[in-house]
Amino acid sequence: MAIDHPIIATTGPAPAPGTDPAPQRQRSLARAARHDILRRLAPPLRHDMVVPLQSLGMVAEALSARLERGTISQDDLQAMVSKLNRLSRQAVATCVDVSTWMQPSEDDGVNLQEGVNECVRLLSTSLNFRGLDLRTELGDGEFDVSRFALRFLLPGAIFTLVDAAAAPGEIVVRTELSSTHAVVAVDYQAMPDGVFTQLHESGDAPLSWPEVQALADVEGVELIRSGSNIILRMPRAVVTTPLKMVPV
Repeated sequence: MAIDHPIIATTGPAPAPGTDPAPQRQRSLARAARHDILRRLAPPLRHDMVVPLQSLGMVAEALSARLERGTISQDDLQAMVSKLNRLSRQAVATCVDVSTWMQPSEDDGVNLQEGVNECVRLLSTSLNFRGLDLRTELGDGEFDVSRFALRFLLPGAIFTLVDAAAAPGEIVVRTELSSTHAVVAVDYQAMPDGVFTQLHESGDAPLSWPEVQALADVEGVELIRSGSNIILRMPRAVVTTPLKMVPV
């Protein structure tokens, strides 16, 4: 990608070589960053798990009430049992997906647009309550990146800008592709004076930028911050696990 591309034109210089901590220290900082980011993601992840479980419970209670009154036909009973089966499968699938935030799956690659949309959907509601509008401007093209890396580094970049924000505003996630890398730019812009009086505080401790940088280094992602702009330069995901044959 050309160095004068509008997404990366405002970024500062990359860190000088030889300034990184020792590998063990780097891994410790990366683990601390994952822990803090996951802690901040816990409320929306919990909401994702609870919603299908609540739906399952409501249908079960309705079925139980109708059975007690003896007002349900055989066809309605079969329909509600089928609905319970469908909701239970959805609940299991959601819980399994949430568990992959703690440990990457074997097939860790994800389309960049899909991965960005997943993170934005997860965070947009909670940030909106604080006076921050989170939106995307995604470029065209297909490009797979590490889902595990994106799931932590993109929210880490968003939380970093949110922690530094002094007023309500807009956070925009933009993407562009080159032949070898995907570029994800996260920008914060304050709203005009008078639109809101103040930014609602979340009560969370700010993320440590050195820890987020260490996490990016461990994941092989170039991370650059310049004021209210953060750039992620992510390599293409490479399949490292052997293909599994489906039993005939």
